[in-house]
Amino acid sequence: MKILCSLLFIVSIAIQAQEIAVLHYKGGGDWYSNPTALPNLITFCNNTIGTVIDTKPEVVTPDSSDLYNYPYIHMTGHGNVYFSESEAQNLRAYLMSGGFLHIDDNYGMEPFIRKELIKVFPDKELVNLSPSHPIFSTAFPFKDGLPKIHEHDGRAPQALAIMENNRVVLLFTFESDLGDGWESPEVHNDPEDVRLKALQMGANIIKYAFNY
Repeated sequence: MKILCSLLFIVSIAIQAQEIAVLHYKGGGDWYSNPTALPNLITFCNNTIGTVIDTKPEVVTPDSSDLYNYPYIHMTGHGNVYFSESEAQNLRAYLMSGGFLHIDDNYGMEPFIRKELIKVFPDKELVNLSPSHPIFSTAFPFKDGLPKIHEHDGRAPQALAIMENNRVVLLFTFESDLGDGWESPEVHNDPEDVRLKALQMGANIIKYAFNY
């Protein structure tokens, strides 16, 4: 018991660091998509909400102990995702010990990630976050909840979460495409007000992951 408590204490200290990483998953999906997105979001956060994040995010795999060095892990892509049982168990342990995983569907990931999340949390389900949840107002107010950045199928954006003790440990943003909005302006030619909404919502998520 003392060893377990000591390990959890070390983990809790590690995830208080202000650094973030990208999840390199298996299955063939493009985990590396939107290469300018996180650096732009980090710069925005450092300039607006007082973070001091390294502008070059690290890359981690689901089975690595390096997960515990980061309070926020970002995952994105368009296609297939696969977690082995050991990867799923490690992800669960990371999240249950205070970590945070943000999965941003870059259009096409949704059916695959839902299946794999059952491995990670067989006893939990994704729930819709209401617009009144703190994640929508930690730094910038979004009274209607998750903003719509790219249309794709024209469906309403969804912020889906897995909770533990009233805390979001996993956030799945779907039909919004925040990551595209974080990309450099010339990549998608989004209007500046749309990019700003995406960056502000991203800053809310980062602040929530760091402070809740």
